[in-house]
Order: sequence, then structure tokens, then C-alpha cells
Amino acid sequence: MATAPSGTPSPRIRHQGPPLALLASIFTLLFLAGLAPVTMFGGTPHFPGPSEPTTTILAFFQARPSAVLLCAFLHFGSAVALGLFTACIVNQMRFLGVRAAGVSIALFGGLATAIGIFISSCVLWTLAQPGVAQDAALVNALYHFGFAFGGPGYSVPLGLLMAGVSIPAAFTRLLPRWVTVLGIALGVCGELSWLNLMLPKALFLIPLTRFPGFVWLIAAGLLLPRTVTADRARSMQMTRT
Repeated sequence: MATAPSGTPSPRIRHQGPPLALLASIFTLLFLAGLAPVTMFGGTPHFPGPSEPTTTILAFFQARPSAVLLCAFLHFGSAVALGLFTACIVNQMRFLGVRAAGVSIALFGGLATAIGIFISSCVLWTLAQPGVAQDAALVNALYHFGFAFGGPGYSVPLGLLMAGVSIPAAFTRLLPRWVTVLGIALGVCGELSWLNLMLPKALFLIPLTRFPGFVWLIAAGLLLPRTVTADRARSMQMTRT
């Protein structure tokens, strides 16, 4: 690699990959669009909470199979976007020279979140099939199985993704302070949402992680640098070898 003449700025090398902010935006839009049909925006009855009686859960799936099917379809697609975002942000962090364990933790967290969305959306698809909602015991079991993956199974690993990126980014100053502070705070909130498996009153921690998490994903994708100087890239290559 040729070196830049003395006194001239070193040329910059750009990370090769799709824009992170675009992937984060696609994930956010698909996920929120999937919520619309099964919440108050899509009509009544709306999606029941895990503390609702079995009769309420059963009545919803019997009355709204088309809405459940659309939700499952859109959330399945959102999982693809989140998986791509995770792979790309981890690769971009490594391209920028971050070698901390947090990057690998973020990879685990992001892929686990995407897999959890895949599973929960497949459970919803199953519940929307003809005849399934007529069996109260089966509906109750599938609903809570899907909630485990779409509730704590979403917020806990998402917290790992956000904290895994934010902590090393804070030390290397790759992201603005407000983004790293938000990511760490949401990471802690996400890990605490694990308590919901034993404490129903901890349910609020899941949406508290989920919805501000959309903001963090888009902000981190938009603000994380995509270029390094050629000198910096050469230095990192020498360190690896």
C-alpha cells in the first residue's frame, strides 16, 4: 500500500456493507407495522397480556386470526433485518479497530434476539391456522411459549446487543455520549427484564427496553463511523499479523 506524501492527509478507507441506519429502520418499521394489526390500532379485541385469563387469550385468537397472521409475517421479516444489522455492526466495529469482548457479546445478543423473533413469529403463525384456536389448552401453551421468546427472550439479548456495542464505543469514542449512555442504560434494563419470568410485575421492563431500543438502533447505525484512515487500517493490519 502506497503511503501518502508527507504533509498530506492520509486517504480514508470505507467499510464495505449496507448502511446500518437503513437496516435498523427496516427492522423498526416492520416490527411496528406487525404490532399495528393486533393492538388497539387494528381493532378489538387486541393482543392479550400474559396475565390475562385463558378465556381472554382464546377469544382473541379465535376472533383475529388474520391480524395474527399479518403480525407473524411482518415480524418474521423484521428478524431478518435485525440479523443483518447485527452482523454488519459487529463487522463495522471490528473494521474500526475494536477488539473488545463486547463486540462478540453484541453478536451473540443480536442473533439471539433475531432467533427469538423468528420463533415467536412462527408460534403466532401456528396459532393463526384454522382449527388451532379451538383447543384452549393448546392455545394457552403456544401463547406462553411464544411470549417467552417474544418477551424476555427479546429484551434480554437485545440488551446484550446494545450494551455490547455501547461500552467499547464509549471507551473508543466512536459514538456520541448520549448514544452510549442510552445503550448502556437500555442494556441494564434489558437484563433486568429477565425477572419477568418469575415476577409478573416486571413486565414493564420489556417495552421499556423494546421501544427506546428502536431509537438506539437507528442512532447507532447512523452515527457509527464508516471510514478509517489508510494509516490506521495499515496499523490494524500489522497488529493482526
